[in-house]
Amino acid sequence: MTGRYGDLDYPTITKRSFLFGVSLFLIGALGELTIHTTGAQVPGWEETLLLDLEFLGTAIALLSPFVFGILLPLTE
Repeated sequence: MTGRYGDLDYPTITKRSFLFGVSLFLIGALGELTIHTTGAQVPGWEETLLLDLEFLGTAIALLSPFVFGILLPLTE
């Protein structure tokens, strides 16, 4: 029986989206750490991009369990 949103595997979507958010955060954090550790000169847009990756990764990692793990299964 398919639900309102089709035949979605919510536990898998929740885990993958959480790991995607964590990986975005790690890419941003490790990128900034590498830049500051080596003392490399990078353009401002690259530092902004890495900071945005950290914020976006944190938001995705925090919101995805609530959206895909709690909210959408309750609306089926």
